[in-house]
Amino acid sequence: MRLVIIGAGFAGMYAALSAARLREIHGVDAGRLEIALVSPEPTLVVRPRLYEPHPETLTAPLLDVLKAVDVTYVQGSAETVDTKSRTVQITTGKGARKTLSYDRLVVATGSRLFRPNIPGLAEHSFSVDQLDDAIALDKHLHGLAKRPAANGRDTIVVAGGGFTGIEAATEMPARLREIFGKDAKTRVIIVDRNSAIAPDMGAGPRPIIEDAMHKLGVETRLGAGVASLDKTGVTLSNGEHIETETVIWAAGIRAAPLTTQIPAERDNFGRLLVDRDLRVPGVDGVFATGDAARAACDDIGNYSLMSCQHATRMGAFAGNNAAAELLGVATRPYHQKAYVTCLDLGDAGALFTRGWERKVEMVGDVAKKTKQEINTVWIYPPKAERAAALASADPERVTDL
Repeated sequence: MRLVIIGAGFAGMYAALSAARLREIHGVDAGRLEIALVSPEPTLVVRPRLYEPHPETLTAPLLDVLKAVDVTYVQGSAETVDTKSRTVQITTGKGARKTLSYDRLVVATGSRLFRPNIPGLAEHSFSVDQLDDAIALDKHLHGLAKRPAANGRDTIVVAGGGFTGIEAATEMPARLREIFGKDAKTRVIIVDRNSAIAPDMGAGPRPIIEDAMHKLGVETRLGAGVASLDKTGVTLSNGEHIETETVIWAAGIRAAPLTTQIPAERDNFGRLLVDRDLRVPGVDGVFATGDAARAACDDIGNYSLMSCQHATRMGAFAGNNAAAELLGVATRPYHQKAYVTCLDLGDAGALFTRGWERKVEMVGDVAKKTKQEINTVWIYPPKAERAAALASADPERVTDL
């Protein structure tokens, strides 16, 4: 029997660990149930931190922890999935192709930044979506110091006033001071079509975010979108032109394209609709998890978000349940009643809320310490020790905040 997991992000990593945990509990060896993880590299990209400086350091190795729990690593990119023949076509880094058959499949392919067809967006914007994107932005920012302080060199425009946009924008003043010097006269501007910043946060936390942005000097252009970009800057839908050499696109994400190969229903974000066990209804043997899946978190209408917090727990349930079917034991319905938001606000601290209603629990330096612990400890892979790694993937305990 073989369980194949596509993707080595938070959901894929925990799916592999959780499946291995259940296999161990039932005394089944890796020869009877192979767990194979497919990804281009055996590393976890710490994606929630890519708005920070030094993005090249924001990865964690996975090979040793996978070996410790007898998970087979398959290097390559999953190009096609055939759910009728139960096979995955994989292309290796050297261009070779191979076919991997599966008895159960977990789609944990994550998400990608959504880039609409805006004139000049592809040619003239940056992002903090993927590791290469963040590295390219960091290199660009350092390169600005060698250019004349003209033509909008010292102005940064962030398109998108959601979580990613706010974290990128509020971190930027400190990053620019490090590059240009402490006396540099820089501008950071968030552009968003909504009438208020952080539209998903609600009225409670918003004044805290607005106050932090005011302290940092971060400007906003609300009720307007990006109409076009060129080498001189960005033109907004209201006709305003902002001279800048740096536009950071942070206006939404979609499920990775591989989900379109699964013959099933998807939501507006491209996520596969799944049942409470994270199966894809109508497609035998296929589970979806993390940013590739839309799952109910409870019985009162809350659904998983495209976030690390949901991906880790969903991954643990998906891996457990896929392995459970192969082992002939009971599955565990996914649930996630606890929900917190910890938003980094750069030198202004952070904001920590609890619950879907986002009740503010911590702000400023206290919240910042929690954010730093989340970013540097909680979201990293477990140690490459068998017992500890398996214990970390108990579905009922993952991200129990």
